[in-house]
Amino acid sequence: MVVNNISRFGRVGVLMGGSSAEREISLRSGHAVLKALQDTGVDAVAVELNDNWSSQIADAGIDRAFNLLHGTLGEDGCVQGLLEVMGIAYTGSGVMASALCMNKQLSKQILNHAGLKTPVDIPIGTDGPIRYPVFLKPVSEGSSVGLHRLNTQQEWQALGIHNSKGWMAELPAHGVEIAVSVLDGRALPPVEVAPKSGVYDYASKYTSGATDYFCPARLPAETLRYCMQRAEEAVAALHCSGAPRVDMIVESGGEPLVLEVNTLPGMTETSLLPKAAAAAGISFEQLCIAILETATLENIGLGQSEANDSEVAK
Repeated sequence: MVVNNISRFGRVGVLMGGSSAEREISLRSGHAVLKALQDTGVDAVAVELNDNWSSQIADAGIDRAFNLLHGTLGEDGCVQGLLEVMGIAYTGSGVMASALCMNKQLSKQILNHAGLKTPVDIPIGTDGPIRYPVFLKPVSEGSSVGLHRLNTQQEWQALGIHNSKGWMAELPAHGVEIAVSVLDGRALPPVEVAPKSGVYDYASKYTSGATDYFCPARLPAETLRYCMQRAEEAVAALHCSGAPRVDMIVESGGEPLVLEVNTLPGMTETSLLPKAAAAAGISFEQLCIAILETATLENIGLGQSEANDSEVAK
């Protein structure tokens, strides 16, 4: 693949690793993207983050960051804020959108206000959810880490959760589960997700052969177009950018329920975003370049304005 004026990107740091439960997935995504960028001629380097993130990023001497840090600190607004302060343009959503999407309860409120349907919340009392069955999930985790389907109070008790504040419960939704990736504001073909266990949890996502995928999803063309439109609306409502992925369940009437919006989806060559891109005729290398093109700073205008004000003051 030949990319014109490749030098305009400068040195690109592929941020990977981190300290969350999704570290290994981040490393897999990071190395896949690093290879793709290097194969297209981009001056890309791996920035595997462990302890002192600011020093490691500064020492890499990068002009742009391709952010593939999944989970806590990597996609909750923290590293985005650090990159803003350092003046390094980065891929993915900005500080506010990243923080909102990482908190499933807050993002649900915004989606509902925008007219998008989400699964019904089930309150959690001192003895667990007030009704069953439910899907129990952490308020702020990704990759389906900590997702459980609970059918009885005994199953809740077996988890040994002593503080329910970091958890939420939802009524199970019934329908076809799909993932709609939105590249720079435009939805890609939906991927249907069919886990053999019946639950698309961490094991179903990352165990070979545990889930069947169909792209485009096996739904009527009109329904697919509608779901793509709703995914674009969800991304806009949460002010996401880059290439977020909207996970949905399409009910029998064709209305999609938004499960969550993932601001930094996996980027291994078998992840859902690359599958959707391939269905749209976009190679993995082209996808990586397209995402890199979206790298920006939220506060670049403010920074330029302050610099100009300083010059005037002189």
